Parts: sequence; C-alpha cells; structure tokens
Amino acid sequence: MGRMLDRLLSSAAPEDAEDLSFLFANLPTLDTDRLILRRVHRGDAEDIYAYASDPEVARHVLWDAHRSIGDSRAYIRYLRSQYHSGLPSNYAIVLKATGRMIGTIGFMQWYPEHGVVEVGYSLGRAYWGHGLMTEALSRFLELCFSRRCICRVEALHETDNPASGRVMAKCGMRREGILRQRVSNKGRQADVAIWAILREDWLKMRENTPAFQVLR
Repeated sequence: MGRMLDRLLSSAAPEDAEDLSFLFANLPTLDTDRLILRRVHRGDAEDIYAYASDPEVARHVLWDAHRSIGDSRAYIRYLRSQYHSGLPSNYAIVLKATGRMIGTIGFMQWYPEHGVVEVGYSLGRAYWGHGLMTEALSRFLELCFSRRCICRVEALHETDNPASGRVMAKCGMRREGILRQRVSNKGRQADVAIWAILREDWLKMRENTPAFQVLR
C-alpha cells in the first residue's frame, strides 16, 4: 500500500502539490460503489432544488432553504465561478442508479500556511440513513490525502445534529471538542463539534485495506 501511495503522490502535478488552486479549478471526477462525485453542471438546477428546498436539509447548514429554482441556479453560478477562479468549492453527489444529483460535498476552507482543509456536505432527506454520505466522505478523504500539501482535514457539525458526527466517525475522523455558540444560524447561536483526521491517521486506517483506489 505504501508503494502504491508513493506512486500516486509522485504523479501529482507540481502546482497541485504546492497550491490547491489547481485542484479547485480541475476537480477530478471520483466514484464509489454507488456514487459519482463530479463538478456541478448547469443542468443540475432541478435536482438541487428538489433537496435544497427542504427546510430539514437546510436546518443545520449555513445556507437557507431554496425558495425557487432561481436560488438553485444562482448557487450553480456561484460554484462554477469558484471553479473558474480556482477557489474552494463543492462536488455534486450523483446517485449512479438514477443519474440524479442528491447532494454536495467539498472544500469549505483552505488554510495553505497550515496544510489544513475544512470539508462540508449536505444530502437530500430521502437518502439519509443509507451510508451514502459515509461513502462520499471516505472517497473525498482519499482525494485530499493524495495531495502532499494537505496534512489535516477537519469538519464541524452542530451538536444537535449527531448523525453528521456519526458519518465523520465512520470515516476515521476524531472529535476534538465543542465550540460553544460558534455559529449564528437562522436566528440562533449554535454549539458545534469539531472533528479532524490527520494524514498519519488516515494512512494507519487504510494500511490493511487491500485495494487503494487511485484517482481517476
């Protein structure tokens, strides 16, 4: 496994080894058993609106539920602008069985001086509880740790949304503490849990995995 990881790392372009702007501008398509992670397309507006208009999906994230498909189109324009500018952005999570976009996962923040990225995600309510986000996050972590410049991936979730923490735990992330009233969300101050996984944590977790999936 170590030799395979070394080959993957050595194949990384110089610019994405040192500066994630190359990666942000050229997100590779990734896949899992049930999902495809790809850039968001202009034609995804109806799928996005189908899940992002649900107040329960928006309850624990910092964006408001979409009130019209125009909100979803505006979100697509924002993401595509981020791609074009080489800035942190999201993947579309696409269910292979239907070809529909059912959520997002991606880079919330990048702290280049520290080698740290923050991941965030959301998923349509009809797809909760089936292990799909665990599948997506696991694949996303492989992408992150294939870049030499990333040594830590962290994530936050509101403490009254423990299901998100269970996803992180299943992917090998560790809860590091509680940040009291860390975010203002929809008129309330929310406590959040902070989770993280280090490169060495991830390597130890994967060392007994027989197949290391190389980036596509």
